[in-house]
Amino acid sequence: MRDFTVSAKNSGKKVIRAAILEFPNLTPSSLQKALKHKDIRINGKRISSDTVVSEGDHVELWIPDTLFEQAPAKKDSSEKQGFDDYKVVFESDDLLLVNKRQGLAVHGGKGMSGDCLIDILRRDYHNPSLDLCHRIDMNTGGLILTAKNKKALEDAIALFKADKITKRYRCLVRGVPTVGNNVICQDEAIMKEISAYLEKPPTGNVFIHDVPKDKDLPITSRYRVLQVYSGAGPDGEDVSDIEVELVTGRTHQIRAQFAHLGHPIIGDGNYGRNQYNLHFRNLRGSKVRYQQLFASTLLFGRIPRENIHHKLSGRSFSIEPLYDVKL
Repeated sequence: MRDFTVSAKNSGKKVIRAAILEFPNLTPSSLQKALKHKDIRINGKRISSDTVVSEGDHVELWIPDTLFEQAPAKKDSSEKQGFDDYKVVFESDDLLLVNKRQGLAVHGGKGMSGDCLIDILRRDYHNPSLDLCHRIDMNTGGLILTAKNKKALEDAIALFKADKITKRYRCLVRGVPTVGNNVICQDEAIMKEISAYLEKPPTGNVFIHDVPKDKDLPITSRYRVLQVYSGAGPDGEDVSDIEVELVTGRTHQIRAQFAHLGHPIIGDGNYGRNQYNLHFRNLRGSKVRYQQLFASTLLFGRIPRENIHHKLSGRSFSIEPLYDVKL
């Protein structure tokens, strides 16, 4: 038997997630089996379901010691980013909004090994119907909205299609961008708007053109410079922390568009330059592993009352990007 007291940071989590964070060698399947046999107790009371725990709760795990000693799957500590695979930002009866770590794919695909975010969430929440409302790249960290049922998913996707949900990102880029025309956004933020055309080949990187070519897709982004790190780049070049709002949402739009403007994202090996990226070190003194790009904000506009998510009208959710680079 092992036991632990729930800490403040694990308050509000379900007991399986809290136990795994306390004893990383445990697996969800072993804890599910323990629940089935009522071998987990909270404050002395046997439980049979994955109950939410609060700070100060005393949890007892009446399972074999060998389950605590199994070697866990090896995971690079640089991927942890202060939390495990994800951190809950908002939850309702219909939606779950999480902040995912960089390096974790949101869904399965060709060439991917190990668990993806949606599989982990379905397992943690015992809900096979839970599904992604949108996607971000594996190496992009930040906000992902998921729906707990079919109706919630359909209504959330409808909001994205109707531009009732605005996505913003934070990233570190080379130099200080200045191009574009000033526009006022829905929350009255003033940003510069830039447009171009995107060519998407069947495979590989996309290409940005200032003049449209056959089958090019129009793209528009908005941005504002939040902070300038003077002389942080090679040869004394500046680095900027910028916020980007997607007006259109094409494949690799932010990465490709800003690289086309001469302001590639730090750590981006596809659209940036390796020689430039090698100038920087992460917070542990090693090579910067991921592109410094995070899905940082979701803004909800005016949602029709017939939409299941109408109570979110006017709300916004944001996270601070966990940049992993010394500047």
